[in-house]
Amino acid sequence: MYGRYTQDLGTFAKDEAARLRLQEGDTARPRHPSELLEYTQGRCGPCRVCALQCQRFLISKVGEDWVFLILLGLVMALVSWAMDFAIATCLQAQKWMYGGLDTNVLLQYMAWVTYPTVLITFSAGFTQILAPQAVGSGIPEMKTILRGVVLKEYLTLKTFVAKVIGLTCALGSGMPLGKEGPFVHIASMCAALLSRFLSLFGGFYENEARNIEMLAAACAVGVGCCFAAPIGGVLFSIEVTSTFFAVRNYWRGFFAATFSAFIFRVLAVWNKDEETITALFKTRFRLDFPFDLQELPAFAVIGIASGFGGALFVYLNRKIVQFMRRQKTINRFLMKKRLLFPALVTLIISTLTFPPGFGQFMAGQLTQKDTLVTLFDNQTWAKQGISDEFEYLGILEAWLHPRSNVFVTLVVFILMKFWMSALATTIPVPCGAFMPVFVIGAAFGRLVGESMAAWFPDGIHTDSNIYRIVPGGYAVVGAAALSGAVTHTVSTAVIVFELTGQISHILPVMIAVILANAVAQSLQPSLYDSIIRIKKLPYLPELGWGHQEKYNVRVEDIMVRDIRYVTLNCKYRDLQQVLHSTKMKNLPLVESAESMILLGSIERTQVGALLSNQLSPHRRLLTLRQKALSEDGHRLSDPSIRFQISTETSSGTPARPALRKPLKPALKRVSSSPADSPPAGSTDHTGIALKSLFCANATTEPTEEEMILGDKMTPTEILEWEEQQLDQLVDFSSAKIDPAPFQLVEHTSLHKTHTIFSLLGLDHAFVTSIGRLVGMVSLKELRKAIEGSLTGKGVKVRPPLASFRDSTASTTEADTTALHQLWDRHQHHHMPREAGPGGDDDDDTTKGQ
Repeated sequence: MYGRYTQDLGTFAKDEAARLRLQEGDTARPRHPSELLEYTQGRCGPCRVCALQCQRFLISKVGEDWVFLILLGLVMALVSWAMDFAIATCLQAQKWMYGGLDTNVLLQYMAWVTYPTVLITFSAGFTQILAPQAVGSGIPEMKTILRGVVLKEYLTLKTFVAKVIGLTCALGSGMPLGKEGPFVHIASMCAALLSRFLSLFGGFYENEARNIEMLAAACAVGVGCCFAAPIGGVLFSIEVTSTFFAVRNYWRGFFAATFSAFIFRVLAVWNKDEETITALFKTRFRLDFPFDLQELPAFAVIGIASGFGGALFVYLNRKIVQFMRRQKTINRFLMKKRLLFPALVTLIISTLTFPPGFGQFMAGQLTQKDTLVTLFDNQTWAKQGISDEFEYLGILEAWLHPRSNVFVTLVVFILMKFWMSALATTIPVPCGAFMPVFVIGAAFGRLVGESMAAWFPDGIHTDSNIYRIVPGGYAVVGAAALSGAVTHTVSTAVIVFELTGQISHILPVMIAVILANAVAQSLQPSLYDSIIRIKKLPYLPELGWGHQEKYNVRVEDIMVRDIRYVTLNCKYRDLQQVLHSTKMKNLPLVESAESMILLGSIERTQVGALLSNQLSPHRRLLTLRQKALSEDGHRLSDPSIRFQISTETSSGTPARPALRKPLKPALKRVSSSPADSPPAGSTDHTGIALKSLFCANATTEPTEEEMILGDKMTPTEILEWEEQQLDQLVDFSSAKIDPAPFQLVEHTSLHKTHTIFSLLGLDHAFVTSIGRLVGMVSLKELRKAIEGSLTGKGVKVRPPLASFRDSTASTTEADTTALHQLWDRHQHHHMPREAGPGGDDDDDTTKGQ
């Protein structure tokens, strides 16, 4: 019935519009808009009008998503290529300085140590002065921002400049640092700045929800243009930044990441670094028989060992930071000398990697890119025992030492780089940890591959065919496994395939990555979650391994029962006490302390504004003015006062046009009572409507002459006046109240609560029982419940299966009696309730949560 009526009405509207156009003669002579009339003059008038319309069309198209994503990908590709060029120049300068002083080892050492120390110190100082928010990876902060938390100054222009320049200097120093995490932050800042710029063309760029979607696409662009891996970049960004991902953002991420990776590689061809668009670390593994099934146990060992290694890396990194913070003497000293710690760490690492010194046992002269190129090499190093054969292999000579074999060099490299990377990532400069971990994993895989090649020098025999071991394939597997274990992601396998340009080892890589994740997730959180905990950012841990028993926990087991609330008939003194006794950002608004019926929530700032307005000097001056007028015999009559009150409460429009439009009232006043008494003396606030709660009162501002009256009150009189004001009932008409805050029933499971908090990005929710407020659960309580430490203040600790045992008696006789009493009392007070079978449908307009 309704569908046919709507269709007929639309047809009628079209016919009526056509008839009116025919009557007015609009179809006979087309008119130009008034703003186009000045362009229609002359012989070139139509051309000018067409050009103007095309210009407006193009400006309107600028606001579309695909234009924004193209601009984002283009800018990030240019930034990535420019940074890589600057980093390569810095590293080449260090090699030139080191090679030019080959006649004096002491001068070589001074140049080798001083150069990175200066760059790291400059990066730390520049970042600290311009934008301290640029320090670190950036992925933990983006994970928090995408959850809905506002972090100040993290997406600004100065943070972008500090991140780009600081990261360039940090990576140009040659320290074991990465750039993938910072590039996610850089791309997010670029997206935020582009949205701010393009908001000139359309106001929808200022929409918060749309900006969050663009930030999700920017995270994929950051990884895509960093490694020229668009597919792995999208999957990696989803895994490390999102708990729940909106599928509508999928094409945005792929489109922008693909375009960015394409431009990034085209720029390399344009600069004659590459002949054509190829993978960054192209491998040439055997395709006809890449590996034998008998090698799968070795790949599985790499995955399991990488899981333990990744958990150890996260643990070591966190312990280093905690040691620095817990040692008050060291912490106080480093806070005064902020540049001393990065300079000292750089000095130690540079000294240990000095090629003529200890660096000769760990290929210290190779950069991270050269190290990966050599580790992914096809040849077997274990057989290269003669130094003459290494002269033809270029940079591979760094792995050869005359007094040790390649196994010792690889073991020393893995052990030294492991703690060096964990220590270097704690330096207060823009840096990531993905690339150093990637290199360490590749070295570990290469060690296993070389061991297999030494144990089976002629390869594994299969059907009279001999296929030699390819250690480079083991290096690829190890790189994906260890980086996946540290970040708790599986998409590192896809990133490896795009980096190497080969997918021949897809099965070993997937096996190793999955095993590494299984081990690492059961031991430690991911590196990004660990940093979130260290920085105490608001986060929600995942229900991962070993949390099966949490499915039997309910909200009533973990909620805080002793919470502060605001009643509808409270006094201003009560508001003052609530503000002093709690730090909650949102306070529940209940009907009364006896019923505890939850009517909504009010922000702490609104409560403070109500209290400040009640005790403001303006109100005191108004009181003095009224007192002066009463003394002169110009007091207003009571009927006029009652008339003003009734007019204001019955009016639906706010007194000031600049105020925000009030929300739709969710509660209705069933019966209206005459306002015969002033608001300060009224006691019946039970039937108050939310319409009056959202409307703003217009107060008369005192004139300049009346401001002089404020000086006539002594401090004692002011104190007495404030005490009188605090004893008045609160007028919520000027406050913004949320009539439908997020609510949970007390029997909601922990798993469902975790899902709701993750999906909606909540930081708290009120717990109700039959509409009555019984408690509140926040991120803090939920985090304690998931982590198994239900010992916090105010958290009710119950046996694991207490809720399950009580499930059969959830609806008791006491609850039924309370429900009936509540129903009868609401009928008496005309509170909103659901209509019965014969109720009026017009009364069911309230929003339930």
